[in-house]
Amino acid sequence: MQIDKLRGKELDQLFKAILTMESVEECYKLFDDLATMNEVQSLAQRLEVARMLREGFTYHKIENDTGASTATISRVKRSLNYGNDAYAMALDRIQESEKED
Repeated sequence: MQIDKLRGKELDQLFKAILTMESVEECYKLFDDLATMNEVQSLAQRLEVARMLREGFTYHKIENDTGASTATISRVKRSLNYGNDAYAMALDRIQESEKED
C-alpha cells in the first residue's frame, strides 16, 4: 500500500479534520481553505471517473464528459482493479446515502 509511505502525524491530522466535517457545506469550507480549486476539482474528477468506469462507460465517453486525460482514467482504473477498494466503498456509500434522502 503506497499510503503507508505517507502515513504520519500530519496526514492523520488531515484525515481526522475531514472526518470531523458534519455536512457537505462544511467540507466545501474546509477544502476552500485547504486546497486550490484545481486540486479539489482534480480529486472530484477522479471520483467521477471511477463512477463512470464502474458503470461501464468507454474511455472516450469519460474523457469527453469529465475532461480527464487517458492517463488519469488509466490510473483510476488501475486503482479500481488493484487498489484498496476505497473507490468502490465510497461510491457505494454515496449511492446508499442518496437512496435514504
